[in-house]
Amino acid sequence: MAFPQLIMPRVFHNKSRNGLFSLHKYQLIVYDMFMKKNQMLMTSGIIWKQMLLFAFPVFLGNLFQQLYNTADSVIVGNFLGSSSLAAVTSCGELIFLLTSLFQGISVGAGVVIARYFGAKDMEKMQNAIHTLMAYGVIFGIGLTVFGYLLAPILLGWMGTPKNVIHLSTSYLQIYFLGSLGMILYNSCVGIMQSVGDSKHPLYFLIASSCVNIVLDIVFVACFHMNVEGAALATILSQFLSAILCLYLLIRTNESHQVHLSKIRIHADVGKEILEMGIPTGIQNSLISISNVVVQSNINTFGSLAMAGIGTYTKIEGFAFLPITSFMMALTTFVSQNRGAREFDRARKGARFGLTCSVSLAEIIGLLIALFAAPLMRLFANDPQVIQYGVERAHYATILFFLLAYSHGVSAVLRGVGKSIIPMVVMLVCWCFVRVTLLTALNMMFHNIVFVYMIYPFTWSLSSVVFFLYYRKINWQE
Repeated sequence: MAFPQLIMPRVFHNKSRNGLFSLHKYQLIVYDMFMKKNQMLMTSGIIWKQMLLFAFPVFLGNLFQQLYNTADSVIVGNFLGSSSLAAVTSCGELIFLLTSLFQGISVGAGVVIARYFGAKDMEKMQNAIHTLMAYGVIFGIGLTVFGYLLAPILLGWMGTPKNVIHLSTSYLQIYFLGSLGMILYNSCVGIMQSVGDSKHPLYFLIASSCVNIVLDIVFVACFHMNVEGAALATILSQFLSAILCLYLLIRTNESHQVHLSKIRIHADVGKEILEMGIPTGIQNSLISISNVVVQSNINTFGSLAMAGIGTYTKIEGFAFLPITSFMMALTTFVSQNRGAREFDRARKGARFGLTCSVSLAEIIGLLIALFAAPLMRLFANDPQVIQYGVERAHYATILFFLLAYSHGVSAVLRGVGKSIIPMVVMLVCWCFVRVTLLTALNMMFHNIVFVYMIYPFTWSLSSVVFFLYYRKINWQE
């Protein structure tokens, strides 16, 4: 609904008790009704209610995102077999590696936008929004070119088996042709979520997820396009979600509106975004590099292990739903309240969000452990593939609460402007320790059990460090 044009305040007659009514008051009423319709200012009100109202749509959106991601695997595994399934599932870490830097910058931009929104500095907020969109266009075009060219080289470095490398290459190259849609979608969602709008990303994810699943069936099951069809379905649905998000941001009359003519890099807020986002991007990139090395170790056990563990990773993604939901809620809540200088409120919200994230992640983890075998059968029929996935689940799921805690504290620290701390902790625990220890153990024993154990071990290590640091946070800095 369009916001009525505002004119200079004047006084006019009304049937009020005073007989006079200021149009300026009318403007404020209309502002409350229309301008804030898709925004949620979290600097006042009931903390638990606001956190849940924000996190629940994000949770549902992540659920559809996970369906979006698993649709390829389910359809490919059932219609094309274990080799094609291995090709699709083993690409996840490599995709994250090449997209993680901008994801970090997007998170950094969200922190900056949320802070200015909480402080009601709309000029700086608009500059940050259009700077993020400019970064998105640059990174989207760059990722299209470099992702397409580097895909076969990186897959070779990972030691991808010869019987699947050509399929993995085809999938990745087509996937990266849709990079601009993926990056712009993440930029738009970052803008909406930073002002408390977690509902519209949900609606658009539902639409794109349904389109992705339908196109998967059409391209793979009907047209027999192999993994190329799965990749094509993914990028078309990504562009759809990006177009829908961008359309909303252009047409809205709220303070987070995007004007295409204003998209450019503003030096002052651009520097702030990079200062906040680059440490997170580096953290994501280094974790992704370590996961690529882990994937290389998995590849040495053959395509069946690749398919089984890769498939389990898709199932494990459901345990990330509460984690990522409350990560976004925590960062947005803390950032807005920091901008408004509501430091005690930020601390209370962080405690509530961490409790919810840890509890829900553990419950989902235990459910996955209990139903691991039937869940694996949804993706594959090969007994060995199923066995690898079930074994991985039984080693990891019992400690999902530690994974949630580490990510949750990282989100809080980013909200208070300390994005370097999570980067350092993750670099040491999830990169250096994980890669060094697993590589050494695999060289000495070549036992896949160490692949299963390395993630829970490093989650435990990072959680101890974060627990000790979290107690010393100065919320008023």
